Amino acid sequence: MQFASTSSYGPSKPNGAVILPTPDEALIDSIIDGDKSALRELYARHRESLIRFLTRLTRKPTLAEEIVNEVFLVVWQRADEFKGHSRVSTWLFGIARHKAMSAFRRPREVQLDGDFAMTIEDPSDNAAAEMDKQDRSKVLQQCLAKLPAAQREVIDLFYFQDEPIEAVARRTGVPLNTVKSRMFYARTRMAELLNEAGVDRAWL
Repeated sequence: MQFASTSSYGPSKPNGAVILPTPDEALIDSIIDGDKSALRELYARHRESLIRFLTRLTRKPTLAEEIVNEVFLVVWQRADEFKGHSRVSTWLFGIARHKAMSAFRRPREVQLDGDFAMTIEDPSDNAAAEMDKQDRSKVLQQCLAKLPAAQREVIDLFYFQDEPIEAVARRTGVPLNTVKSRMFYARTRMAELLNEAGVDRAWL
């Protein structure tokens, strides 16, 4: 699934009246009901302002992009936690700031494929822990295989080959915004698949 360019105001009615944009709160209600088009509209509406905010906060544009994706994963998974005590944009910025602070508190993790992760020695490992690693790696690969080929490609390049998002765009020959869209929906779908499989989604 890809983002479509939409106008916030939409077409005019035949009598000349302008169709007003759907309020953010209504979009949240639709997202709670599983409406991905509402998620896409909310993403398109607030993405740029969140990117600017996070870039100023982190001074790392690539990290800002990653955090924005994380923010909308939270929205998709936990939209029902929005209680309407503030504006939706305020809620989004609060999530973004929390994610940014968490990113600064933890060391930057290198994204590894399952086979390479298995080669890292852990003195506390035992047979059960080793089997758990193997099971998680197998489930991860099975979930990745369920993604559309275009989404699987950007996930592989970005996470497992450690390519910057701009390099992914060059490698795939598609516009940067299309790569970002594919990444967003790939992460969203992977979160769903891993949740269904009962696997920790920390790698996302």
